[in-house]
Amino acid sequence: MTTKRDLRIVFMGTPDFAVATLKALLDHNYNVVGVITAPDRPAGRGQKLKASAVKAFALEHNLTVLQPTNLKSETFIEQLKALEANLQIVVAFRMLPKVVWQMPDYGTFNLHASLLPQYRGAAPIHWAIINGETETGVTTFFIDDKIDTGAIILSERTAIDEDTTVGELHDKLMALGSALVIKTVQQIEANAVAPQVQAQTGPLKTAYKLNRDNCKIDWTAPLDTIYNKIRGLNPFPAASCYLANDDREQLTVKIYGISKERDTHHLEPGQLIAAKDSLKVACEGGFIEILELQLPGKRKMDVKSLLNGYTFSKKAKLL
Repeated sequence: MTTKRDLRIVFMGTPDFAVATLKALLDHNYNVVGVITAPDRPAGRGQKLKASAVKAFALEHNLTVLQPTNLKSETFIEQLKALEANLQIVVAFRMLPKVVWQMPDYGTFNLHASLLPQYRGAAPIHWAIINGETETGVTTFFIDDKIDTGAIILSERTAIDEDTTVGELHDKLMALGSALVIKTVQQIEANAVAPQVQAQTGPLKTAYKLNRDNCKIDWTAPLDTIYNKIRGLNPFPAASCYLANDDREQLTVKIYGISKERDTHHLEPGQLIAAKDSLKVACEGGFIEILELQLPGKRKMDVKSLLNGYTFSKKAKLL
């Protein structure tokens, strides 16, 4: 009979996605001796300091919390050593310096929301949908000195349906990932880990950081490309474009809920067709029907509500 290792775990993470894993560790009675998360940041209209989701959860459960601004600072390194952890688990945090990830005896592993080596980078859930993938998953791997390149411990696959949004996939992978972390910890606890070097069998797709430019809709693109981009950014950070309505100034519009309609037409890309209770946009191969959008300074609303008080001209276009 194999003797289980006595684990002392430091958990590192920041957003809601990471909370599910921290909760799972506590639910399985693992000894979490410390939590590392981002410093409090200004948020909202008043710009009051707000704690990360992980910090809020950790404090509710009386866990020790550290919030370093510099992961290489001597003060933080000494604080981390004082926790005497022998395993570190990272979920949606930032890149760690070698002095940190090599510290525990049983290593530091990360949960990544893709099937590595595909979609290394900051936004793997978004790009899987934007690129029209029909499958993705979660992977645990031991951290090394590059981004998302370490030896794989375990992975789990899941399908992406044609109408799945990034919000829905985020929640699905959050649950799948927390379960995979528990399986990984159980293997480490039993000294039964057999990590595999990441194999590259073809071109790699990268999960680039999202910004204003790569979240902008190109209405000259094919129907499926536009459809995938909008659902791959719904609800966060949301796909955007400009609305040109008559000779008024162009307004930045965020688009959320949509459906698609394949059709042959001769309208210009971006041309808007507004009816009593529907709003469609012409593109190559058909139409995108907008179900939910947001105008500048307004709340997000469904199209039927918008059309009750907003008029689109016959020349209105999305650019």
